[in-house]
Amino acid sequence: MMKRILPHPALSAMLLVVWLLMANGITAGGVVLGALFGVLLPKFTEPFWPDRPRIRFGRALLIYLVTVLFDIVVANFHVAGLILFRRNDGLRSRWLVIPIALTTPEAITVLAGTISLTPGTVSADVSADGRFLLVHALDVPDPAAEIARIKARYEAPLLRIFR
Repeated sequence: MMKRILPHPALSAMLLVVWLLMANGITAGGVVLGALFGVLLPKFTEPFWPDRPRIRFGRALLIYLVTVLFDIVVANFHVAGLILFRRNDGLRSRWLVIPIALTTPEAITVLAGTISLTPGTVSADVSADGRFLLVHALDVPDPAAEIARIKARYEAPLLRIFR
C-alpha cells in the first residue's frame, strides 16, 4: 500500500525539503504544497524508473559525502593558488580516460557529478558502453596517479553505496 502512494520515498522527502528551502520558510501552505509535489511527481515519473537504484544509506554514504565536501574545499584552495601564484610555469592540463567498474547509470552519474563538482576537474563524456569516463583536469603532473586517486576516493565508495 505504501509503495503505491510513495513509489520513491527518498525522492519524495527530498522534493519536500528542496521546496521548503526554495520557499525560504516553513509555513503550513508551503509544507502542504511541498508534500503534494513530493507525492505527485514521483507517482507521475514512476513509469520512467523501471529499476530503482539500490542505495545503501549508512556509514559508507556519510563517509563519501564528507570526503567529497572536504575535497571540494581543498580543491578550491588549490585552484585559487594555481590562478594566483603560478603564472609562469603554465598548467599541465590533461584529458584522463578513467576505466570505471560502476554498472548502473545512477552510480556513473554520481561519479561524473562528483568529479565535476570538484574544482579543477570536469567530466566530459561517458563511453557508449559505460566502461570509461572522459575527464579534463586543470593541472595533473602524473595522469596515472590522478586516475588512481579518483578511483580510490570516489569510485570505490560508490561501488559499496550502489550495490
